[in-house]
Amino acid sequence: MKNILRMAAIAGISLLMSACATTKPTAYDYTAYKAAKPRSILVLPPVSRAPDVNASPSMLSVATLPLAEAGYYVLPVVPVYETFKQNGITIADEAHEVGLERLHEIFGADAALYITIDKYGSIYQVVNSVVVVSASARLVDLRTGTTLWEGRAEASTAENQNNNNHGLIGMLVGAAVNQVLNQVTDKSHQVAGVTSQRLLSAGRPGGLLYGPYSPKFETD
Repeated sequence: MKNILRMAAIAGISLLMSACATTKPTAYDYTAYKAAKPRSILVLPPVSRAPDVNASPSMLSVATLPLAEAGYYVLPVVPVYETFKQNGITIADEAHEVGLERLHEIFGADAALYITIDKYGSIYQVVNSVVVVSASARLVDLRTGTTLWEGRAEASTAENQNNNNHGLIGMLVGAAVNQVLNQVTDKSHQVAGVTSQRLLSAGRPGGLLYGPYSPKFETD
């Protein structure tokens, strides 16, 4: 009986180890991305689900740098905004609804980047106050309508905060101070920059590929 129980236990452990070994993260499929080889990217005004009205322009202002560093030509933000405005489009949701063929006709870019902001701003907790910015993005080929890449990233001031305050009073005071500093120093915009780098930088697992203007093009 003991031998049977021992063999059952060993079999159970083997099955568990086998299951763990087969649950590795699936590698991102870059087949369509590599075939399209986009050279230029149109960054559309980000759609924001956060209450802060500064979320969309803040994220837009920090989205172009990691794309340029990755080796892509990014259409300048101001001319793009003015073009949308002249066509009666002043809301990000409306810009995201413009047809792909129309965007390609107007801007001539190879691909468009659609960004959605889920969180942006301070979150006040009982004994802490943090700034969180999370966003997702989708790169679409304007010539074929194919989705080339999708990703998501988040950053927070909690990553660098020291929560070892002395006692409850100290934690409450620290939370209040953090809340004020977050507002005065515009920490949300700073955190948005970190989120943008994590979301749109090339060379990381599941991230964007290096563009044709990068010396690392076609090495990933």
